[in-house]
Amino acid sequence: MELPAPLRQAVDRILEKVPLPVLKQAAKTLSDRYRAELRDGRLHMAEDMAVKAYLATRLPATYAAVRASLDALNEAQPGFAPKTLLDVGAGPGTVLWATTDQWPDLEQATLLEASSAVRKVGETLAADTIAARIAWLAGDVTIDLADLKPADLVTAAYVLDEITPASLPKMIDRLWQLTTDTLLIVEPGTPAGWQRILAVRRQLIEAGAHVLAPCPHEAPCALIQPDWCHFARRVARSRLHRLAKDAEVPWEDEKFIYVAASRQLPASRQARVVAPPKSGSGKVLLKLCQEDGSAGERLFTKRDGAEFKLARRLDWGDRFSLE
Repeated sequence: MELPAPLRQAVDRILEKVPLPVLKQAAKTLSDRYRAELRDGRLHMAEDMAVKAYLATRLPATYAAVRASLDALNEAQPGFAPKTLLDVGAGPGTVLWATTDQWPDLEQATLLEASSAVRKVGETLAADTIAARIAWLAGDVTIDLADLKPADLVTAAYVLDEITPASLPKMIDRLWQLTTDTLLIVEPGTPAGWQRILAVRRQLIEAGAHVLAPCPHEAPCALIQPDWCHFARRVARSRLHRLAKDAEVPWEDEKFIYVAASRQLPASRQARVVAPPKSGSGKVLLKLCQEDGSAGERLFTKRDGAEFKLARRLDWGDRFSLE
């Protein structure tokens, strides 16, 4: 997956005169903070160079994870077409770009972001390109949600890992109150990220939400540690991305986990592939999360006819249905 052309071109313009050694050091600092899940009260992207490092090395991966999550949401609820978006911890507008790519008729977006450096870059990226009316608000996602207006789609992507666990239940409760239709939370695809998503999922179900994706059910997760639920999306690396990370491979796999919950029942519920398929001669083994709440591997062979033909076309994260 690649960034939309207008976004990629805007990023290139911002980064074209940044000295590579400076960008590489900023990228390393940013990566270290993300990996450590630091919650020291400092913003990950408080400074201009940190924002540029994000644009070069993290924006494509975050965009891909969000876009894939929106695809899954759209599959589960094909009639959903939000007119309003509220994105908290918005960064430079990553979710906004993914949402308008999925639903070009989005009319209004409110983006809450604490860092003035990030907001400034986000405004630059979206200028004269995004058709929706955009309101950028300064604010902390843990204390500045009270006066926000509800929206059809409410989102928080790669935000929970920067917040102290004690603050999360109140924040999720408020985000659900602000959701007129669907709430989407996306996190890194690590065991810790999965645990945060599980906690959010439980809280939302208790509040009366219907899970749209990735789970085809609202029963407790059947996976047992050290296993965990996550997905991956392959991301194309630009030349500058490779140089900033001293990477030789022209792509990377972004691992992520998400939950989409709605006030509406899903249009359909279908099993989901929750691990990379294992293929052999005349057979394919899929690990499926099932509608009845169970999870496990299922072998398909040529004897299974149409099921086998479908199974061999599926990838990690896809839904399984013969309908």
